[in-house]
Amino acid sequence: MPDERPWWQTAVFYQLYPRSFADSDGDGVGDLAGAIGRLPYLRRLGVDAVWVCPFYPSPQRDFGYDVTDHRGVDPVFGTVADAERLIRTAHDLGLRVVIDFIPNHTSDEHPWFVESRDHADGPKRDWYYWRDGSAGRPPTNWLSLFGGSAWTWDAGTRQYYLHSYLEEQPDLNWRNPAVRAAMDDVLRCWLDRGVDGFRIDAFRQLLKDPHWRDNPVNPDWPADGDPYHRLVPLRSTDQDDIVMIIDELRGLLRDHPRPPGGCHPGDRVLLAEAYLPIPKLVRYHGTDGDGLQLPSNMNLLTCPWQPRAVAALIEEYEELLPPGGWPNWLLGNHDRSRVATRLGHDQQRIAALLLLTLRGTPILYYGEELGLPDVDVPEAQVRDPVALRTGRAWLGRDPARMPMPWTRAARAGFCAEDIEPWLPLRPDAAELSVESQQDDPASTLTLYRRILALRRGVPALSAGSYSTLRADDRLLSFRRGHEAGDAVVALNFSDQPVRYDLPADRSWRLELASQHGGTSRLLRPHEGHLLLSGQNGKA
Repeated sequence: MPDERPWWQTAVFYQLYPRSFADSDGDGVGDLAGAIGRLPYLRRLGVDAVWVCPFYPSPQRDFGYDVTDHRGVDPVFGTVADAERLIRTAHDLGLRVVIDFIPNHTSDEHPWFVESRDHADGPKRDWYYWRDGSAGRPPTNWLSLFGGSAWTWDAGTRQYYLHSYLEEQPDLNWRNPAVRAAMDDVLRCWLDRGVDGFRIDAFRQLLKDPHWRDNPVNPDWPADGDPYHRLVPLRSTDQDDIVMIIDELRGLLRDHPRPPGGCHPGDRVLLAEAYLPIPKLVRYHGTDGDGLQLPSNMNLLTCPWQPRAVAALIEEYEELLPPGGWPNWLLGNHDRSRVATRLGHDQQRIAALLLLTLRGTPILYYGEELGLPDVDVPEAQVRDPVALRTGRAWLGRDPARMPMPWTRAARAGFCAEDIEPWLPLRPDAAELSVESQQDDPASTLTLYRRILALRRGVPALSAGSYSTLRADDRLLSFRRGHEAGDAVVALNFSDQPVRYDLPADRSWRLELASQHGGTSRLLRPHEGHLLLSGQNGKA
């Protein structure tokens, strides 16, 4: 029987950061044309959908998350025609395309904000949050995620404006129907160009407390912690009536006509950035499947890498997920240190096996399939504008954004050999490259391809139930159950050999080991096993 679930429930997503993926025009910066040329690689890898990070016109104060035209393409990345060609080429290869949608804020150079700032009584003034202060203080105690107050004083119009991020990223007023209508038109524009969905940036911040109350003090904040968390963002994020926005967005994607070659309206998907613990995250799934299809579950980024903690996280998500909700998982993104650096080379291989065999939709960050670690960026070569502006080391995101190494050649095939890439490459880029790994049976790339092929061919891995079998100081094992046959995954988090038991109600065969070779029921240090039973076919 064919799988009739929505495509995004069976898909594996791949986050493509255009600036770092492939340079086609010789400026050392990745672009859309370069990405188009590498799409066949993604098809061979075995992913199903591409999430493309921002490529819109921007002053690049936050590398594209400060937008001046949500419908255009910044010349550094190409043209609108290039974006349309990327979408068509991906579809021709059987890949879906999801793009970043940035609704919470614009650049302060966006024409909307320029007009809002220039005319205190003009029609665009209420498109942003302008407020009077009190006794020389900002309207509220709210903080910016990038440091300092979330309010900036504008001497020209004698009021403060709100920005959840940089002062060059003023927040849009989503309680204004005109703002929502304008952003709806942005979505329609890209739906007409053929995208299959959107990843919504900063979704939690879209609505603010209409009564402009202060955020409460966080009693658990450590003195050496991130200053943003000194307050609990109770009034500046996660407002109860954000479900209204979800309903509107879901309705727009469902009702907008299908363009030639585009996705059926009922198949369109919404991902959303949501750094939240599981009890708060699950509310964005809605009830009975009426919320966001994939509010991004970031919890593996911060969960202690210990079997009991990981198992507790999985079980909590499974228990609290509402009816109709579908889980999703990721291990890395463009804002956090890479998994190979956080966990180490051997553990990143069992992390890959975990990510790609859990129930739900996995999201890969470009280069994870190569086991890319962070790159050391000398101070003189730091490019992250937020790190440069704030001087806050934890905001230095360059190390996780190294150019993709494609070949053993100079510049690793990312750009021409006589061009300096926008960020430095690792000294071992040639050894980590696609060319070096693609024919090596023991490489990380081969491991990813094998797991992805199994995921595509084994119903238990894409659709089966989840249950923990064992979680202790060294071992995590779990079962994926399906009428066509079950799967068991066993992961050794330790540097010592570990034996594990298998359920006695089935006969099992070892299908894959994260290290080359492998012996059933015995895990070498830092090794993971995937075992299958029943009618599961080999991929």
